[in-house]
Amino acid sequence: MELSAEDNLRLNVLLAQKLKAVRIDESKMIVHALTDKGEAKVVLNPNCKDEKYLKEVKALFSTHVMGSPGGYPVFLKRWTRMGQARDESLQQLLLLGEPEAVVAAVHAPGLSDEQAERAWWIMPTADNARRMLEKEAVVQGKTGPVLAEFLIEFLPFEEDPHVMIDSVRLVLQPGLIDEEEKLKLWAKAKTKRNLFVGFMHALPDELPVDAQAHSSYQSVIEKIQPLIDAGNPYAVMLGRILSESGQAFVQTAEISLKKPGNQQVVESLLNAIAVYFESIKPESFTVDDIAVICTEAGCTCDMPEDEALSATLAAVPEMKEKIQAMLVLSCLSVKLINPVFSQTDAIGTMMRKKIKHITDPIADQLQKLSL
Repeated sequence: MELSAEDNLRLNVLLAQKLKAVRIDESKMIVHALTDKGEAKVVLNPNCKDEKYLKEVKALFSTHVMGSPGGYPVFLKRWTRMGQARDESLQQLLLLGEPEAVVAAVHAPGLSDEQAERAWWIMPTADNARRMLEKEAVVQGKTGPVLAEFLIEFLPFEEDPHVMIDSVRLVLQPGLIDEEEKLKLWAKAKTKRNLFVGFMHALPDELPVDAQAHSSYQSVIEKIQPLIDAGNPYAVMLGRILSESGQAFVQTAEISLKKPGNQQVVESLLNAIAVYFESIKPESFTVDDIAVICTEAGCTCDMPEDEALSATLAAVPEMKEKIQAMLVLSCLSVKLINPVFSQTDAIGTMMRKKIKHITDPIADQLQKLSL
């Protein structure tokens, strides 16, 4: 089957130009394109069923871009074999008129800001925006703030708490939104607590919480300042958690732990807490039993083999319980909850009951850091 004479002529005239991106509106049967001269469109005049006709249109673009009418799947196979997408390969993906090709492009590590702008013109979806905001080039470019604004506006329509956390985490990257927008987003988190987890990932030391430093902060800092100056990781972490920002993190973690929405939220929360305390994570520990982790952390503090830990405990022995709590929290991971989640798809209240034996000890450790 061939394209109608009118469409064949107009599409070939279009292809003769320097194309930047191609989008096909299949419901209206219109081909849109970005060129050096601006936007162009070709209204299709099918001479058979729309689905079959569109396949021929895409074959024409594929032949022009790649030299093969096979389309996106053939190109993907070649692209995968290369190990990663080169810049010129990504640009080709944006000229095929295939949504799947655009998705592949936005997932590619080498996506540039200019390519992101073109991909967004083709397919402005929330998931594409999130994937593009994972690239530093996009965050630092002019497209980043546009994507962030879209995700914030779209947030009320998201239903999956984990997706909402992901959106918040990404838009809070430096330079994407201003302080006013950040505070508005925090206000939304007060009614949708799962959003707090996104803040914990993105701004662990800059949470907009009116928190006070721990009552012992000043006295402890005076004792451990030489250790902090020397880069002792336990002293640095102790000073961090006792500060205003550290207490804000503890408070936010405690709130988030009370009513996580689903399993992915729990996983993300545990990861956020573990990353915060990552610098003092033991080299070896039991990964799948919170009670054993607590016991091991106690033994580590009772008989420290690490010189840095010994020095910190010697300087502030009264902080032993808090240091032990920090060690426990550094060991959190999905491996603690996998045994439960592998046997149930429960969410909400039922899920929280099933993991209570894990979350309660974690809550106890957080409470030790605020008392």
